[in-house]
Amino acid sequence: MSQNPFTGTWTYRGFLNDPTPYEDYNQLKFGSGELVIDNTPIGQISGRLRIRANYEFRLHGSCTLGNPFTIRFQGVGDAAESQGQRYDYLGYMSPLWPNGLNQRLAIVGTIVRTLRPDNPNLEGLVASWIAVKSD
Repeated sequence: MSQNPFTGTWTYRGFLNDPTPYEDYNQLKFGSGELVIDNTPIGQISGRLRIRANYEFRLHGSCTLGNPFTIRFQGVGDAAESQGQRYDYLGYMSPLWPNGLNQRLAIVGTIVRTLRPDNPNLEGLVASWIAVKSD
């Protein structure tokens, strides 16, 4: 089995899709944390997304090695504050530049808040996300 290119630890950042040109990026922050993708066979995805203590998600989904490499997964809340919540993710591995300096692997994508049992009015929000390989 070849190494799944998504395997590893990533620094995750989510951003609100607000077109306002804020100078302070914190006004666009949707969430940040650690994304850990298990070493699964190519085609499969499992892992965890930890936004903060007691706000974590179990991940399951798939990946393809097309052009670009694509990842699609669902995060299901399984910690005290995230219990029962669901988010769906779609992301694309950024290509490496032949003349890039100190380039790290990155995934860029979109997310939708699918299920919020504690507040259904929050469902359907779409945001953007990036993950930068940290290991």
